[in-house]
Amino acid sequence: EVYFAESGGGSVQAGGSLRLSCAVSGATFDPVAIGWFRQAPGKEREGVSCISSIDRSPYYADSVKGRFAMSSGKVKNTAYLQMNSLKPEDTAVYYCAAAVACTVVYDTILPMDYWGKGTHVTVSS
Repeated sequence: EVYFAESGGGSVQAGGSLRLSCAVSGATFDPVAIGWFRQAPGKEREGVSCISSIDRSPYYADSVKGRFAMSSGKVKNTAYLQMNSLKPEDTAVYYCAAAVACTVVYDTILPMDYWGKGTHVTVSS
């Protein structure tokens, strides 16, 4: 079973910053690609960012480009999502996810195989 340790959510005013952390353990596959997804109330889940397990290059959804930065941790199978210039529309539950690969089709990050429980991010205006 794949386990996730997610942290870093919270409440912040517009323009503020938050940093999400994710540690994945128990995966039977290697390497592990990690992604961040979010789901706002009444909206579909959206892929925010994912990082290739091969070249470690991150991919970003257009809605967060230039504001969010995803990085791999020094510890294997850890990742961070630095979120800057937050907007009220960034309010959502953010989920860490893992799979063998991060797959992007037509600028959409495809859902991954394993999911964390999520962490809430609230941005007030």
